[in-house]
Amino acid sequence: MKGVARSYAFVGRIKAIDTVQLRARVEGFLEKVLFTEGQDVKTGDLLYQIEKTQYQAAVDQAKANLAAAQAQELNAQLTYNRSAELAKNQFVPQSTLDQNRANLDSAKATVLQNDAALTIAQENLGYTDIKAPIDGRIGLTTFTQGNLVNPASGVLATIVSQDPIYVQFPVSVVELENIRAARRQENGSLIKIEVLVRLANGREYPHAGVWNYTDTQVDQQTDTLVMRATLPNPERQLIDGAFVTVEVKERQEQSRLVVPQAALQVDQAGNYVLVVNDEHKVELKRVKTGPSVDTNVVIEDGLHEGEKVIVDGVQKVRPGQVVEATELPPSSGG
Repeated sequence: MKGVARSYAFVGRIKAIDTVQLRARVEGFLEKVLFTEGQDVKTGDLLYQIEKTQYQAAVDQAKANLAAAQAQELNAQLTYNRSAELAKNQFVPQSTLDQNRANLDSAKATVLQNDAALTIAQENLGYTDIKAPIDGRIGLTTFTQGNLVNPASGVLATIVSQDPIYVQFPVSVVELENIRAARRQENGSLIKIEVLVRLANGREYPHAGVWNYTDTQVDQQTDTLVMRATLPNPERQLIDGAFVTVEVKERQEQSRLVVPQAALQVDQAGNYVLVVNDEHKVELKRVKTGPSVDTNVVIEDGLHEGEKVIVDGVQKVRPGQVVEATELPPSSGG
């Protein structure tokens, strides 16, 4: 038996958690571009500023219209109140009271309309400041200072979040079931795993990730599911869209049965080893193998601890043959 941390390798792609495309929501000339392409930005940072003059004027006009409408509402309210008081003693006809009531309702509606117009004008004025909605790194700007932009101008720049970041990788249904079966312990609990990444240059990424999502549907063309892990990215080494090698690995070594690789034989029926039974006869045993560990290979099924596996002289013996076995010291892996 030997401590082994089982692992599985896949090809994955780095993916940003958040990606936001900045666009103009109102038309105007760009007065300021307030960032350096490629820099890190924080939520709320002012990035672009569109000329404000016409939009500030629209706000001022809307405020004036609202004030006028409120004055008309107040006058209509006072007129209605006076006519209502006089109508109690029948000093004014009912038709006059009805007309004054209608005038008051109309004045209130005008106030609501102007209030809504002020809200729209204020929103449009706010759209002249384009701010970062997320933390991340901003890319190239499509338009520079002095250019006319509007909602039809398309993407002004793109912000990509940096830390943490995702790695996504496809896993076949068979591999997923194997991983789940291998994690399941006799007491019903699951062996904890971590996700490691190897960069394109072959160097291992120093921060381990956490597996946090498995797709809900199988791709019928490839019979795979997309799996995802979250990785810390404090040094900004991982870049959105990059290919990496993903290793799903148990966090702690588990005690597993191993045999030297020299003992493992292969034929058309699969893997097997030759063992010496209690009667000193050679016996062939079919085995299911796991990952290799140094000069040993993990045996998933087919052998039990304590059985004597032939390592040296495998080619010289046949099943059923009586042999005299010499045990190798434990340090050799036999």
